[in-house]
Amino acid sequence: MEISAYSPFRSEAARDSCFSYLDSLAARQWPVAPEERMVSTAYGPTFVRISGPVGAPPVVLLHGAAATSLMWAPNIKALSNEHRAFAVDQIGEFGKSLCTKPVTSLSDLLAWLDELLDALKLRAGVSLVGISYGGALAAHYALRFPWRLDKVVLLAPANTVLRLRARFWARVILAMIFKQRGLVSFLRWVLAEIEQNDPKWMDTIIEQTFLNMRSLQPHRPVVPPVLTDAEWRRFTAPALFLMGDRDVICSAKKAVRRLHRVAPQVTAEIVSGAGHDFTTAHAAAINRRILEFLGPGKISSSPRDDGVQGFGDPAGG
Repeated sequence: MEISAYSPFRSEAARDSCFSYLDSLAARQWPVAPEERMVSTAYGPTFVRISGPVGAPPVVLLHGAAATSLMWAPNIKALSNEHRAFAVDQIGEFGKSLCTKPVTSLSDLLAWLDELLDALKLRAGVSLVGISYGGALAAHYALRFPWRLDKVVLLAPANTVLRLRARFWARVILAMIFKQRGLVSFLRWVLAEIEQNDPKWMDTIIEQTFLNMRSLQPHRPVVPPVLTDAEWRRFTAPALFLMGDRDVICSAKKAVRRLHRVAPQVTAEIVSGAGHDFTTAHAAAINRRILEFLGPGKISSSPRDDGVQGFGDPAGG
């Protein structure tokens, strides 16, 4: 397949190399046997890993920035036990989705996500779970399309309740200036518990990030704005907000305080001793809290048909 003019990849060879790498990583890290689909959307075929019983309540998983659906590897076994979990590669980024139309605004991303849910025949009763950038996207989608959702889980959503700290942006600038050395330092700062507790996993994250840098064309990602007080007040989808008290992107205490003040309908909690990497470093506790909030899965007597017309595995599987 020829590369699209709007593909994030520098070349067909770069794309194919990334896809091979991600397939190899999935074989080592993904703990359940997923169904892999390429789902047609106006913005391009979107790659989705689907796990869990057909007819179970659907949960759509949105990963963080510069990552892929494989970010959910520490969580997917628990989340797909009684739910039908759809782990998505965001369009226009490093994963296996194939962008064929420019994504230049938040409206583009929300339109893509809405169309993806339609294509998966998830037209109502969907729960969205997003981490970091994916949490920001989930929050804005829930604000715009609340009638489509059952529940929303916002895991340390970036630039959503509070602006990112100046210290965070300073670290980003240093990473850009000092290239590889600066980027390694940045990742080890943001993901401090992974660095301390699982150096091999950290090495994989660094390896993937370097491959990302070598393979993608320079682009400016869409940065969703912080929700206003008025927007939070009209946030009607049942929502759980979780953030670790050691998170470096913003103050968890200030974020929870703001939500309690302007959006008391949102369940906002702080995870003690956790940082921005808590879905990996505290996977068991985070999985348990998500599942408590979502409620027990129940297989429908009339299994939901989430079949789609797919393009097959882009790597040839």
